[in-house]
Amino acid sequence: MRALPVVLVLASGRGERFRASGGTVHKLQALLGDRPVMAHTLAAVQASGLPWHVEDIGHPGMGDSIAAAVRATADAPGWLVLPADLPLVQPATLQHVAAALGRPGVTAAQPVRAGQRGHPVGFGAACRDALLALEGNQGAAPVLRAQRAMNSVADVETDDAGTVTDIDTLDDLARAEALWRARAAR
Repeated sequence: MRALPVVLVLASGRGERFRASGGTVHKLQALLGDRPVMAHTLAAVQASGLPWHVEDIGHPGMGDSIAAAVRATADAPGWLVLPADLPLVQPATLQHVAAALGRPGVTAAQPVRAGQRGHPVGFGAACRDALLALEGNQGAAPVLRAQRAMNSVADVETDDAGTVTDIDTLDDLARAEALWRARAAR
């Protein structure tokens, strides 16, 4: 059996835009329905059956968080980078991105919903050194661009709105709440 990539749940951000929009708690602790945003994200990750790691130590930027998480799981065959503020991502989407990393010639994978690229972004072991070198606020975008330039990125088509529904403001939380309620009603 092939080893599975590790889902890196990035929870190190300060959530300043959420507070600036009127939020009174950290965005990951804000309630979405009956549970905090972070609880929804972790439930999806756990339901995916993939190994996972939460990176919640305060780092200066997303690049630093990704590098720290990869360092903590350096023996993994790959990683799915998932910001913790995507509470509606579906477990099946995590599985599909992970499976795409196993295809020949694929070193990275990204879900695409209605033409919009989302998360989690998957990276294979070939990207380890580049991920470890990340720092600052930019995240893994330069690593993904380099893989795209080599035509080694699999775009994973999905209808999962959770791949593009992040929580940065109170308005974002309200939109996510509406999607969550519609999903629960089905």
